[in-house]
Amino acid sequence: MSKSKVRKDRAKSSVAVLPNEEDGAAEGPRTPASAPGRGWRRRAPPRLRLFLNALREEKQKNHCSKGHGVSKVKERDQKVCIRFKCAVMNTLLDVLRCRPGWVEVKDEGEWDFYWCDVSWLRENFDHTYMDEHVRISHFRNHYELTRKNYMVKNLKRFRKQLEREMGKLEAAKCDFFPKTFELPSDYHLFVEEFRKTPGITWIMKPVARSQGKGIFLFRKLKDIMDWRKDVGRSDDQKDDIPVENYVAQRYIENPYLIGGRKFDLRVYVLVMSGCKWMIQRFRQYLTSKHGPEAVEALFQDMDNIFIKSLQSVQKVIISDKHCFELYGYDILIDQNLKPWLLEVNASPSLAASSQEDYQLKTCLLEDTLHIVDMEGRLTGKEKRVGGFDLMWNDGPVSREEGIDISGTGYFVANTNLGCNNDRKKQLKQLFRSFHNRKKVTGN
Repeated sequence: MSKSKVRKDRAKSSVAVLPNEEDGAAEGPRTPASAPGRGWRRRAPPRLRLFLNALREEKQKNHCSKGHGVSKVKERDQKVCIRFKCAVMNTLLDVLRCRPGWVEVKDEGEWDFYWCDVSWLRENFDHTYMDEHVRISHFRNHYELTRKNYMVKNLKRFRKQLEREMGKLEAAKCDFFPKTFELPSDYHLFVEEFRKTPGITWIMKPVARSQGKGIFLFRKLKDIMDWRKDVGRSDDQKDDIPVENYVAQRYIENPYLIGGRKFDLRVYVLVMSGCKWMIQRFRQYLTSKHGPEAVEALFQDMDNIFIKSLQSVQKVIISDKHCFELYGYDILIDQNLKPWLLEVNASPSLAASSQEDYQLKTCLLEDTLHIVDMEGRLTGKEKRVGGFDLMWNDGPVSREEGIDISGTGYFVANTNLGCNNDRKKQLKQLFRSFHNRKKVTGN
């Protein structure tokens, strides 16, 4: 992760657990860059959700025709005035409109905070000047992690790098995604692997679609003959009729079942299942069936997925302090309590399916905005903000101060997924400290 310690000027890349909802996938040119340096994860959300947030800091100057946030908000502490713009109409807009001192901007008005969609990002980011304090909700090339084929390529490359630099044991920590091939480009490699293990099920997914569109299962090669035919066509013919890229992924045939039903986890990483459970209840259920040690190992493996996947795009995600991201990780747990990363979504739905879901997402978004910190209330040293725990800051973060992480096993990670958390009390204490500091300094 980034070597800079994030304090005052920082941008955030975010990741939670949800049912299958409207997600967005984006595509674009692959651009080299640098990446996240700090991560937050939701500590005790009221349902089966996990949140991780990666922050980073790097100054960037964009000179162009249109600007936002040009006049800085100088009196944020006493007279907060954050101009926001929002491209979606759901729970998020309700949260933004209720935030004290935040004012909605319509149409072409100047803004300080923009929760944009990925299409705006592609068309406008490089032509928009943004002042120091301005924040938007996506990184320019977030698709390095959210397009299925790019995610797999980056993870494979990172695993090879770890094996080369640190050995096979460290590389094995990246063994959390099913065997995957991109078609049609990897068709022959896929066929070779397919014939090694006949009779197993594979799943085909279009690389840039979402909401389960275009996905199908197969066990016979004849079911994907379109890609085989494409490999044999001439270059001229390929130009005439482009073939959509897919990934062929080995299907997890032994998923963990609850009540005889299959489920997967949607993990918001600020960086659920068909059956909505309190995360505490889910952990208690697993502990009663498998024991505390096995369940602790499962949750540690899930933490590893978020950290390693973000590290895999460290050198390619464009680092920009104006940006933060709310990713939606899809995790499947098998019968051996091994978590598998299925995909990462760039625009997980924030629409609520029920009143309880609305309350959950309201708390999630409020805490996200606390961490984005447009008001400038945080010191940068906080290990906990509302329902979030800081789990990465240029390295793993310990739960207690003064613990030597390079020592003899006394390190305890600052992750508490499934634990009880009095979110309101914690936030009250946090912002009381902010007001006390303000009184002392007179600002």
